[in-house]
Amino acid sequence: MPWIFRTYAGHSSAAESNKLFRDNLAKGQTGLSIAFDLPTQTGYDSDHPLARGEVGKVGVAISHIGDMRALLADIPLDRMNTSMTINATAPWLMALYVAVAEEQGAPRASLQGTTQNDIIKEYLSRGSYVFPPGPSLRLTKDLILFSARETPKWNPMNVCSYHLQEAGATPVQELSFALATAVAVLDMVRASGEVDEASFAEVVGRLSFFVNAGMRFVTELAKMRAFAELWDEITRERYQVADPVKRRFRYGVQVNSLGLTEQQPENNAYRILIEMLAVVLSRNARARAVQLPAWNEALGLPRPFDQQWSLRLQQIMAYETDLLEFGDIFEGSREIDSLVAALKAEARTELAAIGAMGGAVAAIESGYMKRKLVQSNTRRLEAIERGEQIVVGVNRFTQSEPSPLTDGGNSIIVIAPQVEADQVARLQSWRAARDENAVQRALDDLRKAAREGTNIMVPSIEAAKAGVTTGEWGATLRATFGEYRAPTGVSPVARQEAADLDDVRAEVERVSLKLGARLKFLVGKPGLDGHSNGAEQIAVRATDAGMDVVYDGIRLTPAEIVERAKDGVHCVGLSILSGSHLAMAFEVADRLRQAGLGHIPMVVGGIIPEADAETLRSKGIAAVYTPKDFAINRLIGDIVRLVDSRTV
Repeated sequence: MPWIFRTYAGHSSAAESNKLFRDNLAKGQTGLSIAFDLPTQTGYDSDHPLARGEVGKVGVAISHIGDMRALLADIPLDRMNTSMTINATAPWLMALYVAVAEEQGAPRASLQGTTQNDIIKEYLSRGSYVFPPGPSLRLTKDLILFSARETPKWNPMNVCSYHLQEAGATPVQELSFALATAVAVLDMVRASGEVDEASFAEVVGRLSFFVNAGMRFVTELAKMRAFAELWDEITRERYQVADPVKRRFRYGVQVNSLGLTEQQPENNAYRILIEMLAVVLSRNARARAVQLPAWNEALGLPRPFDQQWSLRLQQIMAYETDLLEFGDIFEGSREIDSLVAALKAEARTELAAIGAMGGAVAAIESGYMKRKLVQSNTRRLEAIERGEQIVVGVNRFTQSEPSPLTDGGNSIIVIAPQVEADQVARLQSWRAARDENAVQRALDDLRKAAREGTNIMVPSIEAAKAGVTTGEWGATLRATFGEYRAPTGVSPVARQEAADLDDVRAEVERVSLKLGARLKFLVGKPGLDGHSNGAEQIAVRATDAGMDVVYDGIRLTPAEIVERAKDGVHCVGLSILSGSHLAMAFEVADRLRQAGLGHIPMVVGGIIPEADAETLRSKGIAAVYTPKDFAINRLIGDIVRLVDSRTV
């Protein structure tokens, strides 16, 4: 097999996702890549207040072993290679997976796949962390050591540079931040004293990476070669791993979603092809598994046909071309070798700087890594706005024929509200039918392991078998470890070098004088959505324009947003990318009215279908923005005019 063919899939209920999985496997997909919804990712049950509006939206809801059974029904786990995109709750989802596999009669040693389990990048980009860095890394270590003993074919961690690039990372940042993460985890495993030298080499050999490939084809290809060479260097010199097989840079890839456009979305099919080439053409740094986004991912949740289209691209590349018949066609290229050497040198410099701070965890806690990502993403977006970085259909060649692919209004899947109600009803029935004494005993054992520092996996598996729910597992560990709010990376100080803002700044000054106070803009991220790139960039640009910006990061409740709005705010902006925009926006609006703040205008941004945008506007939302509204200066100007129009 050339590589493992995957599509990232899962939505609504376990039963519906199981049907999708089996259909994709029948079409020639060779591995699963499971997407979980946000409550599952952050350790909440589907009926928790914070889960409202989020159930089944960005992935499948898994609240207990019954859901996992339904998700994996009729899929032989002793022969399947399964990737699970899960991080803070990775030990729990792996426990559920192991428990279901044992019900199928599949030995633990036969299980193949990957738990993402990279918590460090969650503090930087994806935002589905729960606990502070120390306890989170301890859980990562526990799963790694369990897998080394019990599931030796399983990759217990994917070090994820993918999400770093989605957050705006440069190639050097992607290389250095991901490798710094791997070093932090391996150092913790080695320092635990729980593995001998031979076992530690096995741990190194099972660590895998999950990377991103963007549109700069030559640079991305060179980046992958640099990754492979740097990883070999680190594992040989820092960890004294002698076996070159265990030093091999093993990676899966999903090509870039950040560059997919809402405008002229049919162009995304070409982008996906070009991005895929960067990770399959270079044999010495070829991906072990590939999953491709669908052409319409910037519009919403892809349909089965859209996933099939991306799968067929992989199959055509592997079986119709002669790609796999030759050695590395870039070996000896002076251009490639020179670029690889430059990337490696810059990455070593950044790695040394992170090491001098005390490593990746210290660089997270200080805000250094997050701040660097926000800055690089700001530069990327400004280059697009100015036309210095051309994006076809967005800032050049924008005249377009209507696309037949999006005509008719059925170009994405929309999750029905009934999905959440049905999931909650099933969960409540589950709780009523289980052995409550067995559940309490399992939770006591879990609590004891968390408190005493013993490996969390054994009591988690027993808890899964006893019928414990995702929310109960999460609440038990929250009570022991506490929760955490990571640095936002957004400076409260305006950048003086920010260009093209003179007109907007003048308007902010004029309206502020009219208000009798500095124009104050609240940027809020309600719900469990942790993808904060958009909110961060709006907060940065509004600050640069002279506004007084209130931005406290991710996962605020509607009540917390309204509480912040009481402090003299002139406009509220919500950023919601998880599909829960209707429920969240209406709840915030209702609470504003109840607090006597209904006069404050509210704007909403996210991946929002036009029908939902019309609904929001009809219910009093002042403006709705989607990825097509890439000109942030124009958006900030809209907000200033909106406040001005409501000021007497």
